[in-house]
Amino acid sequence: MKNSRCTKIVATLGPSSNSKKMILELCAGGVDVFRLNFSHGSYEDHQAAICSIREAEKAVNRPLAIMLDLQGPKIRIGTFQESPVPLKCGQKFQLDSDPTPGTNERVYFRHKEIFQSLKVGTSILMDDGKVLLQVDELFDDRIVGTIINGKEIADRKGVNIPDVLLSVGAMTPKDEKDLSFGLLCGIDWVAVSFVQHADDILAVRQRVPQWMKIIAKIEKPAAIMNLDGIINAADGVMVARGDLGVEVPLEQVPGLQKRILRECHFLGKPVIVATQMLDSMIASPMPTRAEVSDVANAVFDGADAVMLSAETASGQYPAEAVQIMDRIINQVEKEPLYLDNIKSSTNFNANICSPITFSIPKMVESSNIKAIATISTSGRTAAMISRERPKARIIAISPNEHTARYLSLIWGVQSLFSEIGNFANFDELSAFIQKTLLEMGSADNGDEILIVSGAPYNANAGINILQILTL
Repeated sequence: MKNSRCTKIVATLGPSSNSKKMILELCAGGVDVFRLNFSHGSYEDHQAAICSIREAEKAVNRPLAIMLDLQGPKIRIGTFQESPVPLKCGQKFQLDSDPTPGTNERVYFRHKEIFQSLKVGTSILMDDGKVLLQVDELFDDRIVGTIINGKEIADRKGVNIPDVLLSVGAMTPKDEKDLSFGLLCGIDWVAVSFVQHADDILAVRQRVPQWMKIIAKIEKPAAIMNLDGIINAADGVMVARGDLGVEVPLEQVPGLQKRILRECHFLGKPVIVATQMLDSMIASPMPTRAEVSDVANAVFDGADAVMLSAETASGQYPAEAVQIMDRIINQVEKEPLYLDNIKSSTNFNANICSPITFSIPKMVESSNIKAIATISTSGRTAAMISRERPKARIIAISPNEHTARYLSLIWGVQSLFSEIGNFANFDELSAFIQKTLLEMGSADNGDEILIVSGAPYNANAGINILQILTL
């Protein structure tokens, strides 16, 4: 059960990885959270994957979180008579409301609600930015523009309109249905795509139970403009660099990534860095040096988790990709500069942490504490301690399965699920924690640990007791 790695790994399941055998392999490689991308796959596929993850959870004897990633209002063009169709720079091209298959002069575009948000001169990007169309004329049923860049376009390619705050919500009818399915299956996190403002998160919050956590995917310029509100409204954030890299100039993405990580860290919210982290491993057993540096830099910047997408979902080497990511993280976390680097963005924030949790890293540094142990019903105590990035691992014992799984995504936290009785005094609580840590293999005899607790012991009293002891 002991795991020295603080940064967590999120792996996306798909055709390459959704078998029971491969899910167990990914767990053995170090996956903490499994992402189900609801842009693809049937409910039957996702249901089978969820069952396999829960079976693997029992086999490896540690909590595993499941994240449902909603498709969101993904804007796409229609189909063509023959796909792909050739394009020429300077030619006219039309997006219209005619559902018949398109030609090299026009294609179906069903999102009429977007027309009113556009104006002459607006840039429309298609196929992840490979095709650039500039709007020349606007009508009730069509958009006429000029191809500025691009050689061809194929069926159902995505559309991005970076300069416009679109009048569409983050939830579509498909998302509503997918979320209902996820609730029935007991998923732990829901990732909301194309968030533009805090209201998009609050709309989802109204539809889910209190224990379910919400990730805001940052992939639009409007989300950057409203970043503080979104972070405060969500339980966590994903730096979704795929669409973000299309919506904003590519050279801005690294700086935005660092800014988002710093703000999430200060506000005590977990943050995932995602997209193309080990992209070459879709077809190669080894990553490029640049990809290794990309993962390492995200870890150095204090990411709670790094995510694999197509590498594990459809790639040829899913288990190897996880193993490589695990090796990179472990190496970075051994570097002397690592903890100093990620602490630099943490200051006292009375709205997020208490003076006690803020002082814990100093206590750890001035002693030989190997682990910080706490009982956490909601997960808040463990998350507050995590924000301070102490040098000792954090072990959170929770009587709530959802909390234990939620904490699987939090930096430095090893969560344990255990039934917890009533404690007459602190000595009984301390004895229970020590017994649980030894039985679960989370600490060894002779280890010095710090117990973080509150009194009264069964009333969510907050943190008001610290005890250092030797197991």
